[in-house]
Amino acid sequence: MRQPPTCQPRKTPDFPGFSGGSPHVMAGPMRPPQHRGTPRLVRAAATVMSALLVVAALPGDAVAHRTHHRHHARHAHHALNLPVDPRDIAFDHFVTDFRATALAQGISPTVYATAMSGIHRNSQVETLNQEQPEFVRPIWSYLDSATSPLRVAAGQRQAIEQAANLTTLESKFGVPREILLSVWGNETNYGANIGTFNLFEALATLAYDGARTDFAKHELIAALQLVQQEHLDPKDMRSSWAGAFGQLQMLPSTFLKSAVDGDGDGKRDLWHSIPDALASAASELASDGWQKNAGWGYEVRLPPDFPYELADGEMLKPIAEWTQLGVRAADGTALPANAEPGSIYIPAGRRGPGFMTFANFKVVLKYNNAVSYALAVCVLGDLIAGRAGIQGSWPREEQPLSRDERLAFQSALAKLGFDPGKIDGVLGRGVKAALRQYQRAHGMPADGFPTLGLLGLILTEVAQKRL
Repeated sequence: MRQPPTCQPRKTPDFPGFSGGSPHVMAGPMRPPQHRGTPRLVRAAATVMSALLVVAALPGDAVAHRTHHRHHARHAHHALNLPVDPRDIAFDHFVTDFRATALAQGISPTVYATAMSGIHRNSQVETLNQEQPEFVRPIWSYLDSATSPLRVAAGQRQAIEQAANLTTLESKFGVPREILLSVWGNETNYGANIGTFNLFEALATLAYDGARTDFAKHELIAALQLVQQEHLDPKDMRSSWAGAFGQLQMLPSTFLKSAVDGDGDGKRDLWHSIPDALASAASELASDGWQKNAGWGYEVRLPPDFPYELADGEMLKPIAEWTQLGVRAADGTALPANAEPGSIYIPAGRRGPGFMTFANFKVVLKYNNAVSYALAVCVLGDLIAGRAGIQGSWPREEQPLSRDERLAFQSALAKLGFDPGKIDGVLGRGVKAALRQYQRAHGMPADGFPTLGLLGLILTEVAQKRL
């Protein structure tokens, strides 16, 4: 799945990722209601009316359908003396207005009416969009579940069951089997949790308002193209809250770019065909530049006097230069020889493990643009293949920051003149770069790891300066 700065919903308490309900875990067996915008009774009445109108509508009647839908919904609200949420009105207007955009992109009126009628603003999608586990859970907690013994054992069983298929894919695309299995495991727990959301409702909810409208509009058009080209029934296209679908959670635009028929039946079915899903993921990773017979990276040990501002995951240096700075392998031995330059990533700052990463790590990031996710895929892949897991310890005593605290972190850094980028509660690369600048300016090790202690220091300085 190609993600923007962000990614998918939850799977189960043991398998965090992108398919379902709670903001901190992934979609499990419980299926919470997905239409939370207006009261349930009104939603039910509106949905029935929508279905009747779609059956009766001729091509090109989508605008009239939405108008009638809102008319009857307003009457239902009036009869029940219930307030109309203005966000629902804005959502309905978006669905009506977006039709012209879709038709201009070659979508037929019939496809648009079939896919977009009967959908509603989904408040669960809006909530999950603000609380993605890759960005809000402590990295150690995320990895505990993403690389759990159960997940490893299941991956090793799948390696046996899918051996012939994986051998073919390795030969054709050059992507190791353990990476494909790990993506599969991290995305949907090997197909157990592929998502329960209406794909069009999820994308439209993201598209009508908020920080990801451009991304969601692009994916919504791609989803409509998918229906039109593949002759799919929109009702059968279940997805994560972020609009990713199938066994390996591809976005619609990625499907159009990279999906392949892996089982030779003439179709590209990422929901039900494991060969199609694995082949499509291999195709996507290969097209994004996966280097055959090259690793993703490995764990390293940094010296106490290491200049931590270099460990931002972006600074590329030859292995010889990292060696001169005192970097060693996790077991204390010299770094393995490698002609490829690497970058160092310290997801929990100077008190947690460090990792030397190479170009293939960046390829995994293109599949889902969250470094915690990419690390989970690479580490789980190592464990499935029988290699060692992470040796270093995590600063587990550090408490995760709440959304309000994350927003306060960003706002306080901005007030002190250290630009964190958009104030959105996501402590991504921009925030960590700003924090490193703050730490250097105050004589601290510049590891860019946000903690409650640092937040207290920054807020105190803001108050003292009356900013």
